[in-house]
Amino acid sequence: MDKIFKALADSSRRQLLDQLYKNNGQTLKELCHDLDMSRQAVTKHLVLLEEANLVVVIRNGREKLHYLNATPIGEIYQRWIRKYDHHHIEMLSELKNKLEEDKFK
Repeated sequence: MDKIFKALADSSRRQLLDQLYKNNGQTLKELCHDLDMSRQAVTKHLVLLEEANLVVVIRNGREKLHYLNATPIGEIYQRWIRKYDHHHIEMLSELKNKLEEDKFK
């Protein structure tokens, strides 16, 4: 999980993931098109994203297509974020019940 957090810590890598979310299965050239980075910098970021299993590369002839793998982000949500969301939802539900009770008094 440390590799995932490290990969997500960089705004350029998050931007790459956002691009893949919008249009999955892009080549390196396509990914570089909208970024103000050199091809080598994008390649280095993609390697870190691959190592964190956030990007999967599939060869299609001479091209390498990059795909977003959202599973690790889902695991982060399940382990770290969902439990906090649950607490807020409970609080809102309790507030709603309290307001409804007060309305009938």
